Parts: sequence; C-alpha cells; structure tokens
Amino acid sequence: MNSIKKAYYHLPGLFEFYELYEAFLPVYRQHREYFYDWCEIGSIYGAPADCIWGGGRIGSGEHGVQEVMNLMSEYGISARLTFSNSLLREEHLADEKCNALCKALNESEGMRNAVSNGVIVHSDLLAGYIKKHYPNLYLVSSTTKVLTDFNDFLDEVKREDFQYVVPDFRLNKAFDKLAKLTDKEKDKVEFLCNECCWFGCYDRKNCYEIVSRQNLGEDCPDHVCVAPDSQSGYRFSKAMENPAFISVDDIRNTYMPMGFSNFKIEGRGLGSALVLEFLLYYMIKPEYQIHVREEIYLDNMLDLF
Repeated sequence: MNSIKKAYYHLPGLFEFYELYEAFLPVYRQHREYFYDWCEIGSIYGAPADCIWGGGRIGSGEHGVQEVMNLMSEYGISARLTFSNSLLREEHLADEKCNALCKALNESEGMRNAVSNGVIVHSDLLAGYIKKHYPNLYLVSSTTKVLTDFNDFLDEVKREDFQYVVPDFRLNKAFDKLAKLTDKEKDKVEFLCNECCWFGCYDRKNCYEIVSRQNLGEDCPDHVCVAPDSQSGYRFSKAMENPAFISVDDIRNTYMPMGFSNFKIEGRGLGSALVLEFLLYYMIKPEYQIHVREEIYLDNMLDLF
C-alpha cells in the first residue's frame, strides 16, 4: 500500500468567494506554521453568475476572470471552472461567456507561477468540446453524475479523459473496494468530504438536473428537498454526523495511508463565514485557528451577515 505524504484540498468559490481568498491566501503564504504540514491547496473551483454551462449550484460573484486569474497566479493555485451542466446541447457550446472563461484559463501558462487549470464537467458533449478547443485544460468528472454503483464509478476512473473523478459521497467509506484500486487510479479519486445531503437521498440526480435547467434559463420551480430535516439547511455540525463525512483524522489516518491524496470541500452555495470554518477545520492547527479568524475578520472586515 502506497502511503501518501501530502493531501490536496480542492476548495469552493473561485469567483463566489474571491474576497475571502484575497484575505486568506496571504495568511496561507506568510504563516505556514499555522497550517498542517501534510496538506496544501490543490485547486479552487467555481463559476461566475450567468454561466449556462454551470451546474451543481448556481454560480455567483462579479469579479472578472482576469482579476481572479491574477490572484490564482500570484499563489500558484490551479483554477477550475464548475461547468457541470448535465443538459447541454450542441447549440449551447457557442456560448460566448463560457468560452471566454475557458480561453482565459487555457492561455494562462504565460502568467507568473502558472499551473494547469481545469474544468469540472458532467456532459460528455462538453468534455469533448473542451478537449478539442482548450487542450491545456484538464477535466474533472463531476459528482453530479451521482455514480453510486462502485463499478460505474470504477469505469469512470478508468476513462483517460479525466484527470480526477469525484465519486458520489456514499462511496466514501467503501474501503474494501477502494483499497483494491491501483496507485494510478487512487491518484484520480477526489473525495467529497463535507456533504450535508441526506445519506438516504433518492432524488439527488433530479436536484442537480433542476439546477442545470435553471442555468440554461428554463422556467422551472426550485427543487424541493426530500430530506427529513431539509428545513434546517446546511449545518457543518450536521454534515459531521453524516455517515459519509470525512474528518481531518480520517484523511490523516485512513485515506492517506491507503494512498489517496485529493479531497474536495463543498460550499459554493454557502456564505464566506461558513467556508472559512471549513478552511479552519481542514487546514489549520486548532491552536492557530483564532489567529486566522482575527487576521481575516479584524484586518479585512468581511461582511458576515
């Protein structure tokens, strides 16, 4: 078994939480003693408002792509576009805004500290289009495919198109099967750590499909969540009780020794204060969490409410 020495977090809010990362990343650079030495930021993902290729969640954030890419370049962090719409048709591929975003990420190699950028996709039609027109971008298979059968997930991992595959969160603890993956296959798996969705949900695919329809501008009602306690919304404390939750201890003591290194934190549809709590929990030593809160809240005055 190949034990991994580093864990890479894939964080939410490339456009949605630009101000948070503008404040957080200088702390990440200047005070690495605050952070666990076994983890780094692998990428930051998201999409601005009004992207018809978007899926999973409705994008937000008004910062321009050049501003965002300058920030990612400054810190040498991979940017990912969340373009996981499952209902795209041929005519949607000509969308100017989405193509301009892909073009900007595809052509970022000349920037300082440049790293490869990617796109999170659901549609095979879009995956093929991006491979052809934006060959510098790597592809991530989206969890919105809801691959709950392990054999279906394994088939996805074996596809050469994808550099990473995010399984449905209900496969997170299938350790007997996960352990049998090759080292190359393990390198492609990106676990969704903090999902709050009801473990028994039978309507997850429909939930994502409605978001896809709304991103395409179709007039359709919001999804009505079937979870027994849906009225309470997202609670990190509730996510921690989910059978699929992946804790810091799980990452350090179970997944990394098994050979897994990629971990996705959800939260694009939440607020910056809660996303900061995710960053504190997953990346920062407990004794330094108050220091980071003070750096972020007191020096930068983030609007929490």
